[in-house]
Amino acid sequence: MKQAYFLTFVWLLTGAPSVAQKKESAAPASAWAAATAGSQRSDGFIPFYWNAKEGKILLEISRLDTEFLYYPSLAAGVGSNDIGLDRGRLGQEHVVTFQRSGNKVLLVEPNYAYRAVSNDPQERQAVAQSFAQSVHWGFDVKAEENGKVLVDATSFFIQDAVGAVQAISRTKQGTYRLDASRCAFYLPRTKNFPQNTEVEVTVTLVGDQPGRYLQEVVPTPTAVTMRQHHSFVQLPELGGYRPRAFDPRAGINPIQYFDYATPVSEPIVKRFIVRHRLEKKDPNAPVSEAVEPIVYYMDPGAPEPIRSALMEGTAWWNQAFEAAGYKDAFQVKLLPPDADPMDVRYNIIQWVHRSTRGWSYGASIIDPRTGEILKGKVTLGSLRVRQDFLIAQGLVAAFEQGKPVSDAMMQM
Repeated sequence: MKQAYFLTFVWLLTGAPSVAQKKESAAPASAWAAATAGSQRSDGFIPFYWNAKEGKILLEISRLDTEFLYYPSLAAGVGSNDIGLDRGRLGQEHVVTFQRSGNKVLLVEPNYAYRAVSNDPQERQAVAQSFAQSVHWGFDVKAEENGKVLVDATSFFIQDAVGAVQAISRTKQGTYRLDASRCAFYLPRTKNFPQNTEVEVTVTLVGDQPGRYLQEVVPTPTAVTMRQHHSFVQLPELGGYRPRAFDPRAGINPIQYFDYATPVSEPIVKRFIVRHRLEKKDPNAPVSEAVEPIVYYMDPGAPEPIRSALMEGTAWWNQAFEAAGYKDAFQVKLLPPDADPMDVRYNIIQWVHRSTRGWSYGASIIDPRTGEILKGKVTLGSLRVRQDFLIAQGLVAAFEQGKPVSDAMMQM
């Protein structure tokens, strides 16, 4: 018996510590691995990790202090022309950078409305420090590894990025706020590509005493649910696109900024037209194909025969490009079934429904540094074609009993 006690004592002195030592020597999981455990990685322009269990998205940031473009948009709207929150509405574009300070990563927008177009860094710095910048968000660093940082971007994406609350308030439709408990990521339109990252969310605004416009279009007007979209886009390299000076006689919208490096004898305000990039394959040829044609994609949600008429009418613009010396430089195609209308890679002609007839209009996402259009967007109100048909009725319909309706109305 004494021998058994002795062996147990020896084991406690020698065997037990060795087990504990093995446990302590096991390499602990890195903070990065722990933060991304159970998540699905999506590689692309800005890689992200989707954690389905927690409903979170973490961004992997490897390019600090590098400018890129950010803009929000409205993928699924409210349906009221008076409020103006249309399906496909583009928000304001912003040139931004990720800047790190300690355990924070800030999303910073420099002020491109005031610049010094100069090779002198001190001159540029003087202007940059004279005017305010904008910090759009502050992210907490969850982990870092090999020069990369990991941040939780869930709250950034789950916000009212397009200003729907303000639009509802401005049109006197009630006082609303974001209800995060009724918001979630919309995964079918959350994707990553080499030069752009697209994230979409379902957003719900709640309020009381909804106005008449909301009552007309929302099933439960105290809860207004829409889908908002976030786009991170790689900016074009400077130097490949040549800005064109603005002339008011051209009838084209400009960008403008103050250039404090301008000689005193010249205007300090610079204006350049907003336009697509278009270059000839053969610059010396009177007529040449384009290096990259301008392609606009038609919303397949437009019904026939309207869809074909819209595509034909839009294609008439190619005549202007032919007169300018281009062959097939402007094209119209049907949007592919798997394409996202909010994706920056697609110029889009969108067929938008509202409860009442409203405006058709154009918009674009541009590079604020140069004026280059990166994404063109045309919104066509679907009820306008019914107004056209009523006009045709007044012009050609023979309102006589028993007479068939003239086909000329539809042809018009």
